[in-house]
Amino acid sequence: MSLESATLARVKPSATMATDQKARELKAQGKDVISLGAGEPDFDTPDNIKEAAIKAIRDGKTKYTTVDGIPELKEAICAKFARENGLAYKPSQVNVSPGGKPVIFNAMMATLNPGDEVVVPTPYWVSYPDMVLLAGGTPVFAPTTAETGFKLKPADLEAAITPRTRWLILNSPSNPSGAAYTKDELKALAEVLLRHPQVWILTDDMYEHLVFDDFQFWTIAQVEPALYERTLTMNGVSKAYAMTGWRIGYAAGPEPLIKLMAKVMSQSTSNPCSVSQYAAVEALNGPQDFIKPNAKLFQERRDLVVSMLNQASGLRCPTPEGAFYVYPSCEGLIGKTAPSGRTIGSDKDFANELLEAEGVAVVFGEAFGLSPFFRISYATSNTVLEEACTRIQRFCASVK
Repeated sequence: MSLESATLARVKPSATMATDQKARELKAQGKDVISLGAGEPDFDTPDNIKEAAIKAIRDGKTKYTTVDGIPELKEAICAKFARENGLAYKPSQVNVSPGGKPVIFNAMMATLNPGDEVVVPTPYWVSYPDMVLLAGGTPVFAPTTAETGFKLKPADLEAAITPRTRWLILNSPSNPSGAAYTKDELKALAEVLLRHPQVWILTDDMYEHLVFDDFQFWTIAQVEPALYERTLTMNGVSKAYAMTGWRIGYAAGPEPLIKLMAKVMSQSTSNPCSVSQYAAVEALNGPQDFIKPNAKLFQERRDLVVSMLNQASGLRCPTPEGAFYVYPSCEGLIGKTAPSGRTIGSDKDFANELLEAEGVAVVFGEAFGLSPFFRISYATSNTVLEEACTRIQRFCASVK
């Protein structure tokens, strides 16, 4: 009898975490490795947020809290949604979880039955389909292409929806592509969803503040108020506030759904870290003036990476609207021979050969459901990015 459950056997480990771990192991062996796999800002958490956490510790705010978030944080989240997204929520409509991933997991666990389907556009963040599988549902992949900017088109959404469809997961700006939907593009998708009242929408807005070139961010419940009652609008403090390790994600939606998610938490994680919650209150209520300058730095890094990758033989790199990823095609290298003498038969082969030959770790596109591409995180310094892209150019030039 296998120790592993049948449920767990349906899923695979996170490819992004596996890439980052492999890079760490190689570095520990003394190898010169540049890891472009982790989706984590290289900026430090702002000092005012750190001080709020220290004060919480000194004030003894280190006990259990309400399962799905302290009142102060729920109030701050409601204020954020009203201020930045024009969305009105009450604290009873807010869930706070130990990270963005548990928000999604709790929503899926709370609502999915065997046979229920969840539409997931490709390329997708690696965890979406596996969380659906863990919750007993079935992911249904809706395709996008580089030519359409990696954005889901209304006709493709319509084709993916069946009577069994329970959710659509929509991520903008996207991990891994950086694609972000305009107001008109969201409105067109909303028109499809209005024809299918059984479909709920989980919109993952984690990269909301990381948009470039004067792009204006919109979220779907804001664009189409008629979808408000079946939309879970998710966000967090990880990316914009450089708080990945603090593990605070949040979402707002219909009160019955929020209660079900809290029920899941009551028998799994219980509350998020108390100290992190007080830090998140300061993040949302405190000064926001560092966000735009940080986004400007990410835009400069994006431009550097896109330019250098498009100068590499066999690569094509679209220019994303947001987040801190690019998703280049390596189609021009498939079928060719790497310096090792092995044939590059897939984007996974490309990533492995690049790591072996030049010590650059990237995540292969198969992990995100769309090949032949690979993901680069440019959440690191210009100096590191220039060196990494120079190595990628050298590797591509060596492929015959």
